[in-house]
Amino acid sequence: MIVFRHADPRFPFLWETDAQPEARWHAPGEGPVQYFADTPDGAWAEFLRHEDIKTVADLATVSRALWVVELPDEPFERPTLGLAVTTGDRTTYPACQTEARRLRAGGTRRLLAPSAALLPGAARGLRVDTLLVPGADRDGTVTVVFGRRPDLVGWAAAGEGRPRPDMFPLVRYF
Repeated sequence: MIVFRHADPRFPFLWETDAQPEARWHAPGEGPVQYFADTPDGAWAEFLRHEDIKTVADLATVSRALWVVELPDEPFERPTLGLAVTTGDRTTYPACQTEARRLRAGGTRRLLAPSAALLPGAARGLRVDTLLVPGADRDGTVTVVFGRRPDLVGWAAAGEGRPRPDMFPLVRYF
């Protein structure tokens, strides 16, 4: 499975310790936890959402690495929470973190969830038909991998890049 993630270009593309900020599927001290989007737009949408970037002027200051990472075929679980929780704002994090703890306690090393950052249908990508036109609507997903993963291989798709301005209407902001 090929997945995507953005990262500060000064650092590696994976967390290796639990000294990472909390996020939807882990609380402080529960890392490392790796978050991957199924599309580059999904990775960029996560960045735009978390940084609350909504204008072209704000994009001018962005410099992020975009990584393509190969995940091996491994079993995964899906959270049993509703869409409003798995895509909600930060107030839904505790419920997601509790669900992740439950799954991890049962031996889960990987989960697949809806993208909280992309609006429904926004993982559609683009096609070339004389001009660039939207592809068919599809929903984005996030793969969450628990623990250190020195076995994962990644490629820098952009050493210092930024999202396209046309991403703004695709993002589910907080």
